Amino acid sequence: MEITEFQTFFARLRSTALAEWGAALAAATAARVNTGAHGDLARWELALAALPMIAPDTIALNCASVGCQPAQPLAPDLAQRLHDTLQRLHPWRKGPFSIHGVDIDTEWRSDWKWERLANAIAPLSGRLVLDVGCGNGYHGWRMLGADAALVLGIDPTLLFVMQFLAINRYLQRDELAVLPLALEDLPPLLTGFDTVFSMGVLYHRRSPLDHLDALRRLLRPGGELVLETLVIDGDAQQALVPPGRYAGMRNVWFIPSVAALILWLTRCGFQRVQVVDVSRTTVDEQRTTAWMRFQSLADQLDPTDGRRTCEGLPAPLRAIIIAERVN
Repeated sequence: MEITEFQTFFARLRSTALAEWGAALAAATAARVNTGAHGDLARWELALAALPMIAPDTIALNCASVGCQPAQPLAPDLAQRLHDTLQRLHPWRKGPFSIHGVDIDTEWRSDWKWERLANAIAPLSGRLVLDVGCGNGYHGWRMLGADAALVLGIDPTLLFVMQFLAINRYLQRDELAVLPLALEDLPPLLTGFDTVFSMGVLYHRRSPLDHLDALRRLLRPGGELVLETLVIDGDAQQALVPPGRYAGMRNVWFIPSVAALILWLTRCGFQRVQVVDVSRTTVDEQRTTAWMRFQSLADQLDPTDGRRTCEGLPAPLRAIIIAERVN
């Protein structure tokens, strides 16, 4: 992976209100690219290089399966080559995507989450958006489909960055990038986003209030935070701290009640806090597929009681909350 993969995005960023941060973001990305060696990176790079060049006839960002279609159906051998090359970037967690007739049926039905929040958030038209922990960028594509001016996605997992680059080989948009960065890698004074998304990240943070404070600083005054996270039932003083794993995950630290989460947001300087949705995650929304063949949610629930995890803790319940930065 080369920093040149992101140059058109940085050029686009320089024409926005975030222009002063372009050099620092490029430097942080270059540092990560130069030091972010992974044992499978060479294999992923070979897969990216092997993708067949196929010009899209139509591009779809406003539907469940983000992707493109050719002017004519692909020849069977070319379709198989495309399928097999994309499979070399397994596992695909977020989606779905449909690339020239190849349907990437990802572990998560990420479109369901998007449908829960799309009509509740401030319109994204013309906005500068940051998506923290964005995975392969699926929701970033939906943000572009909602007419966002520019979307910066960050995720330190190199496979997810490679998956984004694979999709963008066909969609060819320079208003969106998934950079191989963690929140801590961003320039310390970076600010000015109109909307910041943090979805599926908060419970992985040892210090959730520090995370919320960092998200607030990234927003302009009056900007909107879109927060999605695991929650539990309970009052404003309750949060679950798993003693070990939670639903098979090692790095889950705090799962607050919705009331506690509202209190945290208020204490961190947010106002107009609204609960958009609270939904229990089902095995239809998160599951094993041909594109994610490892264990998934069904394997991490109590086989005799689907309301509990395999560790005996409350099964995953997720909330979407929006809030505004005060100042």
